[in-house]
Amino acid sequence: MKKYRITGILLLILSITMHCIRSREADHQISGPEQPLHDRVLVLDSHLDTPMFLLGGAWDPDSAGHGETIMKSRVDPPRIKQGGADALFFAVFVSQAARDRAGYLDARNMADRLQQAVFKAIAAHAQDLEFALSVNDVRRICGTGKCAILMGMENGYPVGRDLDMIETYFKRGIRYITLCHSRNNDICDSSTDPSGPEWDGVSPFGEQVIGEMNRLGIMIDVSHISDEAFDDVLRLSSAPVIASHSCCRALYDNPRNLTDAMIADLAAKGGVIQINLCSFYLKALAANAPADSAEQVMQKSQGSYYGLRTQDERLDYMRHWLEIDEKYPGDLADVTDLVNHIDHAVRVGGIDHVGIGSDLDGGAQIRGCMDIAGFPNITAELVKRGYSEEDIAKIWGENLLRVFQEVETLSARKPPAS
Repeated sequence: MKKYRITGILLLILSITMHCIRSREADHQISGPEQPLHDRVLVLDSHLDTPMFLLGGAWDPDSAGHGETIMKSRVDPPRIKQGGADALFFAVFVSQAARDRAGYLDARNMADRLQQAVFKAIAAHAQDLEFALSVNDVRRICGTGKCAILMGMENGYPVGRDLDMIETYFKRGIRYITLCHSRNNDICDSSTDPSGPEWDGVSPFGEQVIGEMNRLGIMIDVSHISDEAFDDVLRLSSAPVIASHSCCRALYDNPRNLTDAMIADLAAKGGVIQINLCSFYLKALAANAPADSAEQVMQKSQGSYYGLRTQDERLDYMRHWLEIDEKYPGDLADVTDLVNHIDHAVRVGGIDHVGIGSDLDGGAQIRGCMDIAGFPNITAELVKRGYSEEDIAKIWGENLLRVFQEVETLSARKPPAS
């Protein structure tokens, strides 16, 4: 694993590739009194990048993307059951490219392909999975013993400058939008764009996007956006907002993490911070010189990731980075580091405003939770720290569902656009 670097390309690749570190340690499942507790609560993960792997056929035994290949997912139906997961938000992630007509069309095509891959996977595993569009859907599906699959969009880049795309994606099942990713877009500034701020927060078009998301009932996700954009979102949104996969900057100083003031303000607005399992957001990690050197060689030979025009070219580029991380594994955080961030967020924002958005398949793995089957180990650590069953239920899903319900309710009160 590589040490954290703030440049946009390395941050993006880090977030996509960390899951390919090889670790053969077993995630020992809890089997004491904590296991029934874990089974009783509704376990919801607000952010997984699994659609990228589904596009490569990760759940298809006849596909080249299956098995012991670089693009192997850390999430699949057997491990979803093993981890006791009841509801999962699959992120339709589209990386940042040229902000022009061709770039937007290519991004929309990729978003469509990712969504179709999700629908295909759900249909192939209909005995275990069902698509959900609302809080009521989630509770109904969980009552049947299936896992509810929802969709969010990571990066508002496919929206481009077309406000009508917000409703298009709502109709296609998107229930939250992460406003940007590792670089600025037409909606707002990113927390990690190496060129610095473009809008000093949310753009004028972004203000319209926020209003439209409020009208439709799409949750606004502030993960990845700049501190100034975060402040703008809280000021502009009439509904509570979420940070679908962020950690605490007080514990690890990373611009992708939220400050104490941001966590407190998010909570005061009724929102929730969903702590993620990316080791490089949880603590400082040991440098990985062999991987760094190999990455530098690759960059010199293949050029800039952001110089590539198509989403397919970028996906292929990511695969090359995955091969480097597979060859040169490095340091990891563990479950105690994760729950340290949960503890801190609870102290700052309150027990009603903290959840879990793992970012599995998008960079996340920690010792004790290398894949979704390790989720009960998080519950075990929460029990060890004195959290009650009610508290754990809130952290694992009820807080996020409360926000989702309020966003739906506020939307239902609004008259349709003229």
